[in-house]
Amino acid sequence: MQKKLVSAIYLKNGKAVTSLTEDEPYEGGDAVALSSHYSNLGADGLLIFDRSDTDEEHDESLTLEREIIRKVDIPVWGFGNIKRVEDVKKILYTGAAKAILNFSKASNMKMLEEVSKRFGKEKIGVCIDTRKDEVLDDETKTRIETYASGIVILTDVFVYRKDRLEFANLSGLPETMVVVGSDGLSEDEKLGILSQDCVEGLCEDILRDPKTDIMKLKAELKAKGADLNLFESAVSWEELKTDENGLVPCVVQDYKNEEVLMVAYMNKESFEQTVRTGVMTYWSRSRQSLWVKGETSGHYQYVREMRLDCDSDTLLAKVLQIGAACHTGNRSCFYRTILKKDYQDRNPLTVFEQVLDVIRDRKEHPKEGSYTNYLFDKGIDKILKKCGEEAAEIIIAAKNPNREEVRYEMADFLYHMMVLMVERGLSWEDIAEELANRE
Repeated sequence: MQKKLVSAIYLKNGKAVTSLTEDEPYEGGDAVALSSHYSNLGADGLLIFDRSDTDEEHDESLTLEREIIRKVDIPVWGFGNIKRVEDVKKILYTGAAKAILNFSKASNMKMLEEVSKRFGKEKIGVCIDTRKDEVLDDETKTRIETYASGIVILTDVFVYRKDRLEFANLSGLPETMVVVGSDGLSEDEKLGILSQDCVEGLCEDILRDPKTDIMKLKAELKAKGADLNLFESAVSWEELKTDENGLVPCVVQDYKNEEVLMVAYMNKESFEQTVRTGVMTYWSRSRQSLWVKGETSGHYQYVREMRLDCDSDTLLAKVLQIGAACHTGNRSCFYRTILKKDYQDRNPLTVFEQVLDVIRDRKEHPKEGSYTNYLFDKGIDKILKKCGEEAAEIIIAAKNPNREEVRYEMADFLYHMMVLMVERGLSWEDIAEELANRE
């Protein structure tokens, strides 16, 4: 089992706070920015603890959790303020990989089987607090093994020992995530936790410090024997074909929409630093020095994938681009068209976005005689009625052998669904992320 280093976010009144018990805003309290920071700098996952006191605050936290999940590329486990089955559903609908039930609450223990059968065992976890000397009897342990696929263990530096899991009857449970508070662990203590077969990952306070170099910490632990997820190139620099200056060109592409952003050059040092840190680093030919993209502008590029061409002399980097890639302030360096033949763009990604943009524009800038504006003027009930009618038209068309009729009706349905998307403030990215969560 490959081990994980996980960061924690504690939510209270719409902000990230310092701990499970304190209400002081942490690093300004911007939970979305903090979560993105941890994700970009190497955390393998996030534990989001909702510390809200009321249903209204809980809904606010869920909205924030949804925003976080849209921004990060790592699994999120949602925890806190679960009182009923509906609360589990709400957490999972944010896109969380798991909803975590607090086993110190009798009501949570009772609903475990129900939510497991309703949403799937792989979506459900439980939390055990060893600081309170919670011990599982064999019947409860079997219940967890049957209906849950993840365990969060709350502990601290002073009580954690290898026999602690055995004392609490926790050894052998699936996907155990150990959450450690206090002032942090030594590397040997981290290794002691991660070396146990039942432990999937470690989350401690130091991993919430924005100054912590998570990738460096992973490398240090891996050098001592921990199996951790690091960027590792399938080829060495020596296998690449460089130019006379020892450089290789690197084409940089947005990892989501595949837009080409820029071209830069790498030497051995910048290549190896990119692999080690996960942050795109180049060799500046003009300055004759290493160049971490975004170091001065804040427009960093975080590696999502790197590829090598067939001749081994050009790299392709797929990145998460923060801000603009071009020094002019444009998103891409390739913003000037010098030649273009008229053609109809049939790229589904482009067409869907273009149609949605037109619908958004109609809503913001109504046009007389527009059918789209007619739908918006009539309101949500009319839009829903049309969606229902068009869905029925697809069913009728699909009973006939003519595929062209089905294609026409599906396009009609998609258009009306896009009107509904705009009415409810949804984007194609929202839909794509939701579909990706269902893989």
